[in-house]
Amino acid sequence: MFLPSGGALNSPSRSSVILLTQLRWTAVFGQLATIVVVSAGLGIRLPLAPLLMAPLLLIVVNLMVAGVLKRRRAFSQRELFSALMIDVVALCWQLYHSGGATNPFTFLFLLQIVIGAIILEARWSWLVAVNACLCMALLTFHYTPLRLPPPHSGDPFRLYIQGSLFCFVLAAVLLIVFVVRLDRNRRESDGQLATLRQQAAEEDHIIRMGLLASGAAHELGTPLSSISVILGDWSREPLIAGDPDMAADLADVRRELERCKTIVSGILMSAGEVRGIDPAVTGVRAFIEDIAEEWRARIPGELRLVDRVEEDVTIIADPGLRQVIGNVVDNAAEVSPDLVVMEAWTDGDAGARTLVLTVSDRGPGFAPEMLGRIGQPYASTKGRDGGGLGLFLVVNVIRKLGGAVHVENRPGGGASVQLAIPLATLALNDGDEKP
Repeated sequence: MFLPSGGALNSPSRSSVILLTQLRWTAVFGQLATIVVVSAGLGIRLPLAPLLMAPLLLIVVNLMVAGVLKRRRAFSQRELFSALMIDVVALCWQLYHSGGATNPFTFLFLLQIVIGAIILEARWSWLVAVNACLCMALLTFHYTPLRLPPPHSGDPFRLYIQGSLFCFVLAAVLLIVFVVRLDRNRRESDGQLATLRQQAAEEDHIIRMGLLASGAAHELGTPLSSISVILGDWSREPLIAGDPDMAADLADVRRELERCKTIVSGILMSAGEVRGIDPAVTGVRAFIEDIAEEWRARIPGELRLVDRVEEDVTIIADPGLRQVIGNVVDNAAEVSPDLVVMEAWTDGDAGARTLVLTVSDRGPGFAPEMLGRIGQPYASTKGRDGGGLGLFLVVNVIRKLGGAVHVENRPGGGASVQLAIPLATLALNDGDEKP
């Protein structure tokens, strides 16, 4: 099972729309309950037709908003203002047909003003307050009076006081519930902003590292080429060619030199776009198997590949992705030289499949204080300069591809690093050329 490092997060405006929708449902049920209590319990005759239009309108609005929420992740201030004004107008309509300013539920305008002041910018919250005041002014001079039956007709002020008490308690409860929710949304937004700032700082660090690495690679290209030419000349010297030991040593040096040139080329390639330069088109299985074969020849122990990929999707073999997977395998082989296990499978629906690759070892595992710092630059317990950059690059490259990295210590000993990469970011597009 793929263990994501985080999910899709709501924007502050979307959270506010969800909160307004919940408040609107509360208003619908509250209005219906009030109509029933006043009509049946107090015996007050109400104009039911216009009073029931408001909750019906709010139900339709909520159903429409629910459909929009499935497609939208953010909303403008104008849209939030419009949503709140629907509630203001609906309340004004209800009060106009139920006594106007003589109805103690006019205090609910204050609740809407408070919510507007929290979720809207200053100019929009002022507009909410002005409109609520205009509604209150209208209800003071123009409204449909209620015909109170005995004994309420003899002492209407007592009924107003009782209604005011109920309205005060209701407003207090709603303020506590919804303002606390709004404050929690704000704190979550602050946390998201801090995360984005941390990611921006890490990406800036990667850019500086990439510039340094590509500059060093360019500088190393010339001396490596010169050494290659010199070694080629030496290999043709009779004294060296005639000595089997020297010829074998020279062949080893030339082989290691070619490896250095390959590494330099990989650095230059990875300094480009995420997909690299001149990427190769292959299948998921072939991509994983190629990486496994490459590292079987480079580590002293066994590299065991467990292939559980159900569908062999055609992808672009990104050199940068190969490099970060190699970093994970290299780290595992360093602490577990006898055995490293790679497992690959796909997860998710057909339209959003994810390639999940897990590299496990039998080493001592990650120190507890390190688990929370995985992916931060120089977060390492190896005690050497530059330690921790491998996983730092892994986390950020996978994140650039839209994936996630999950690191944990295995119950039986050792550690496990899980990479989840959306296949959509690696899939062959119609505009990509096949080799």
